[in-house]
Amino acid sequence: MISGMDHFHSTEAAVTALRDIASEYAREIEVTHDIGADQTSRRTSAGFGVTTDPDGSLPHEAFAEFGGLPRVSVRLYPEDDALITVEGIDCPDIARDDVPAFLRSVFDGRAYVKSRRFPPSCNLVVPLPGDRTHKEWISMIVLTPWLNSRIR
Repeated sequence: MISGMDHFHSTEAAVTALRDIASEYAREIEVTHDIGADQTSRRTSAGFGVTTDPDGSLPHEAFAEFGGLPRVSVRLYPEDDALITVEGIDCPDIARDDVPAFLRSVFDGRAYVKSRRFPPSCNLVVPLPGDRTHKEWISMIVLTPWLNSRIR
């Protein structure tokens, strides 16, 4: 986490953390924001011109793309979770507070691909703090050169 920050109370706070990580690893970052119930991806039932949720809040969603290899993008949802895509592999339901640790694992080279011969399978494994890992199944057909270089 960033200098004593325990919880990202808003999407904007998480975007600030993403910008800090981008500068820490000398990567370009491009961020787009969707604000309002009629703009966010999980609020498709919102009527035309309706910007607030029924409770009066204004939902805020952000999408960030990092430059360089591996190709990484992050979609931050208003519900305190995120979808992180690493080299085309979707890692859904990452807690917003775990996003910086997830990205540091990927950018520091601690993330790896675990391969098994029989039955043949691959998993992207991303270590997180507290002896936790995030595992995501990968089709062997979609292994990119970066993913191939991380096979154990």
